[in-house]
Amino acid sequence: MRHHIVLSKPFDLEQFSEGARQGINPRHVLADLSQKLDATIHKTGNHPITFLDRVFAKFFGTLPEQWAMARSIVPQLSNEDIVFCNGTDVGFPLAMLCKVAGKRPKLATHVMVPENRRVRLLLKLFALDTHIDAFQVYNQSQGDFLQSFLNLSSDRVSVFALHTDTDFFSPGATSPSKSRPIIASAGLEQRDYVTLAEATHDLDVDVKICAASCAAKAAGSGGFPKVIPANMEARYYDFAELRQLYRDADIVVVPVVNHTYSAGSTVVLEAMACCKPVILTSTPGRNTALRDEGVVRGVPVGDAASLRAAIVSLLNNPQEAAALAQRGHEKVLREHTTERHLQSLISLLTAMETESSGDRAVTAEA
Repeated sequence: MRHHIVLSKPFDLEQFSEGARQGINPRHVLADLSQKLDATIHKTGNHPITFLDRVFAKFFGTLPEQWAMARSIVPQLSNEDIVFCNGTDVGFPLAMLCKVAGKRPKLATHVMVPENRRVRLLLKLFALDTHIDAFQVYNQSQGDFLQSFLNLSSDRVSVFALHTDTDFFSPGATSPSKSRPIIASAGLEQRDYVTLAEATHDLDVDVKICAASCAAKAAGSGGFPKVIPANMEARYYDFAELRQLYRDADIVVVPVVNHTYSAGSTVVLEAMACCKPVILTSTPGRNTALRDEGVVRGVPVGDAASLRAAIVSLLNNPQEAAALAQRGHEKVLREHTTERHLQSLISLLTAMETESSGDRAVTAEA
């Protein structure tokens, strides 16, 4: 039996680990997982791409190099191997190719948006659940949906809390050069910086945005206004700069458009880990739940007036802002650490080790 970790994107996990040791970036949970389990890491790169790779990639909504990588992995797998895929863009191709090849490794995959139409179509059309043993999601509503949609037993759907490295993202001193209040934000996926600009363009604040994302495909997907206000700056920040941005911030605002999953969650957790008050757009699901828990200040989607009022309120009431920040900080330390997430992954994959091939044969025939 061997463990395998299949990456959706070609992260250099060794470089992440070295950077974490030097304190220049947070830990990557999959780097820690690979070390704990002595797992083989697979990532896209030098795998020849065929015509069929391109055809399947277009149909599945993935990348040709992800299919090329999956093809290279299948011959290496035995029925006793355990494979974790950190996204359906690699999990689905691997499950499909294992099915065609008659291979039945123990396969777990993370599913970002199970309600997505293409995801639902592929799961049903190719009965991929017969070759995927465990589905990992980040909130209970997604878990309930998958369980009902595929008629799965509860032990095949795992709900994991989102996480951040609280050793790296932590409270710290502000920069000596800070001259006026800073409203910070970060990320590109499903963002609504148009509303943020409208809410802050005439306030006596600096709005600083880390214009980077591991999920969004291009900077243009970040929802920026056509004309950037004079008090707004958007640029790339490396991890150390991003941590300092959070530490310098008076408020971290995560403005998002209406969507059904949890875009912005990473920024929320990083800001909370640095003990900063967070204003978050109240979209359905987890974002609204965080508002209801009292660990973020929620504002309606696209409502610049409400966002402005929330910012001004927290700036004018530092004790209230500090209390909000403290509640968020305590929640992260209690529920959302990298250590907690790592242990959840280890428990999931360890449980799969004890599953017999006979049990999985029944699943495959269902």
